[in-house]
Amino acid sequence: MLLTITTDHQPATDLGYLLHKHPERLQSFDLAFGKAHVFYPEADVQRCSACLLLDVDPVGMVRGKNRNQGDLLGHYVNDRSYVASSLLSVAIAQVLGTAMAGRCNQRPELASTPLPFEARLDVLPVRGGERFLHEIFEPLGYEVEAERYLLDPEFPQWGESVYYSVTIRATVTLSDLLTHLYVLIPVFDNEKHYFVGEDELEKLLAKGGAWLAAHPQKEQISRRYLRNRHSLYRQALSRLLEMESPESDEESPRPAAQEETLERTLSLNDQRHGAVLAALKASGARSVLDLGCGEGKLLRDLLNEKQFEQIVGMDVSFRSLEFAQKRLKLDRLPERQAQRLKLLHGSLIYRDRRLEGFDAAALVEVIEHLDSPRLAALERVVFEFAQPKTVVVTTPNQEYNVMWETLPAGQFRHNDHRFEWTQAEFQAWAQQVAGQHGYAVRFLPVGPEDETVGSPTQMGMFTRRL
Repeated sequence: MLLTITTDHQPATDLGYLLHKHPERLQSFDLAFGKAHVFYPEADVQRCSACLLLDVDPVGMVRGKNRNQGDLLGHYVNDRSYVASSLLSVAIAQVLGTAMAGRCNQRPELASTPLPFEARLDVLPVRGGERFLHEIFEPLGYEVEAERYLLDPEFPQWGESVYYSVTIRATVTLSDLLTHLYVLIPVFDNEKHYFVGEDELEKLLAKGGAWLAAHPQKEQISRRYLRNRHSLYRQALSRLLEMESPESDEESPRPAAQEETLERTLSLNDQRHGAVLAALKASGARSVLDLGCGEGKLLRDLLNEKQFEQIVGMDVSFRSLEFAQKRLKLDRLPERQAQRLKLLHGSLIYRDRRLEGFDAAALVEVIEHLDSPRLAALERVVFEFAQPKTVVVTTPNQEYNVMWETLPAGQFRHNDHRFEWTQAEFQAWAQQVAGQHGYAVRFLPVGPEDETVGSPTQMGMFTRRL
């Protein structure tokens, strides 16, 4: 298996300092399951590439195993010698551990500087398909390319395999790149060559840290990394949610929550929830849906208003719902109060009859997390099937992004955003949806308005025509 890391940062040969491996030498390292070799196929000031080649000894891997355990033939006849797996993660930690830790004695400033990197994995088993690759890497800011292989080129009718050559590109620190690969390679493979115990849980949290806590696929990543061991997986999610909790934010802000960091100086989140709450109250609604309710921030505000007699929060993340339940202290509420509020686990891209018959629905910063097919499905679920009398939708105003100096040009406020619309784009979408499904829509700004670029958040209030 082969990992190639390339940069065109000038001078590109700085990669040698970052990796602590000299570009002019082939270096080999003994590992428990074979050898690792580091070499540079190209190294000049314009472009530099470093390769980590793993030469696995399949006999050495099973030497000493209990012959009465499992399928002995399976220990020898497998793909472990040829694909990127947990073996490569171990090699990254042992051979490139100093770089992964973010240390560079001779060029210390480089270790903390985001640089343009390209990493190629030959060959990666992806048990989940190319879509899974994009779902995992893109929220971390990577551009992804994947080439899938046939099971056998001589017999194309046999179909495609689970094996891909994968290339990812981003401007990141080398430490982040290596850490992401270290954690995620076994996740794609959904397999490990060693026993998974409590130490793996601690390793996941130590290496994943805040970026994993903010990742939209943290549940899937944690489950696969911990080999579907239910007790460990539940512990991991519980501790990751603690990293996300607002209470801990007051003491130590989450580095990965870039959208909240940008907006904090404006208290934009509070203004957004206040605007949505005011719109829902003005609609006269008695029953309200909070679709994509997350950790329950809006639900808490709704619960404090006596006007709302029936409140339902729905989210695709079961763990977020558990956290919302804790935030709202549902087990401590008086019975009459608790009966007003219900949490539902479900997806907004499938018709759900539990959502029908409500006066109003809120979609607060939800639509920008959906790609085009899922957004089209959500439109039908909400506006065609559920048909609340009022729908309030908020989404970022892409034009306002220039007001934040810390946000690079062309970058979204959050890694998981699939789009950020201009005011014209949002209004065109909203008017098309309203016209198609029998609604009228009006638009309101949220947050401080600029004469040129408008407000940071844009809100559409849909009202069903009688």
